[in-house]
Amino acid sequence: MKKHVMNIVIGILCLAAFVGMFVFSALSERVKMNQPGTVGNTAGNANNDGLFCENKGIVYFANPYDGGTLYSMTSEETNIKRISTSKVKHLSVGGSYLYYYQTGFSGKSGLGYVRSPYGIYRADLKGKKTVSLYQGTVSNLQLVDNYLFYLAMKDGVQEFIRQKIDRSDSTVLSTEALNPACAVDGSLYYNGVGSNHYLHRMEAGTGNVSLVWEGNLLYPVIDGSYVYFLDVSDNYCLSRYSMNDNVVEKLTQDRVDCYNVGGGYIYYQKNSEVSPALIKMNVDGSQPEIVREGNYTHINMTTFCVYFQEFGNDTDLYRTLLGGTDAALFEGAKEAALAIVK
Repeated sequence: MKKHVMNIVIGILCLAAFVGMFVFSALSERVKMNQPGTVGNTAGNANNDGLFCENKGIVYFANPYDGGTLYSMTSEETNIKRISTSKVKHLSVGGSYLYYYQTGFSGKSGLGYVRSPYGIYRADLKGKKTVSLYQGTVSNLQLVDNYLFYLAMKDGVQEFIRQKIDRSDSTVLSTEALNPACAVDGSLYYNGVGSNHYLHRMEAGTGNVSLVWEGNLLYPVIDGSYVYFLDVSDNYCLSRYSMNDNVVEKLTQDRVDCYNVGGGYIYYQKNSEVSPALIKMNVDGSQPEIVREGNYTHINMTTFCVYFQEFGNDTDLYRTLLGGTDAALFEGAKEAALAIVK
């Protein structure tokens, strides 16, 4: 009898342990939702391949000196370190997680190793505990509240997709090549790509779309009450539209390849056959200054710095203080990469 009772007790304890482990596993895998108003990256960074993003004093970036793998550092460029061997771009961060597009296979090859294919991944803020959210080719990515928005190529067809961060819902919203880079207060702002280039607003949670302004624009960036954009009808010059006054201001006569806005400044690449240059000016278009002559791209901003690369050179990375023009190679990122090789 005592042996029978003991077997029952042991069985109950084993069941309790199993249930406990199941509950612990379920809780540990439960995805923490974000606060309303969460946006994964600035529109300017997202339009420049999202190679940098910043959250609570930590900057995450793709280090070209280490093949574009994922690094982190403080906003002041201290404690630079590799946190993943994944080669990344289209970075987005919010709440407890980091999101990125992995540009190729990651991990060691051979028997006993697992190689992760290109696609969208979610990781913790240390770059660990990665989870695959989408496998395939993706261009641009933005986190808005608890949804990821991205443009994917599937079977030769473009799909603009909204996917919940816990993978519980994925919806194709459009087959047009919409750009989700610009997000404010739970909504996306984007230019049309079909019959017009008007500015539209899409609510993240519902997918409802409304017309904001009948402009002729590309790559909108909202900063305060202004919408900055490339004016399609005016040689792709950089202009801004006041949502308060319904007025358009032309900021430069230059044709612009790419640009970024932040901290009271604009950095843009002047398109010119004879005098191309990276230029800095104030957000109202005043006091333009040459940062560096030549052709540059991937203009990304953080709280304190602006980072960019020379067009056609995917190895070197330049940086200057935000508001400054004294640009130089980012030696800190290079040294951190060389330290790993040693």
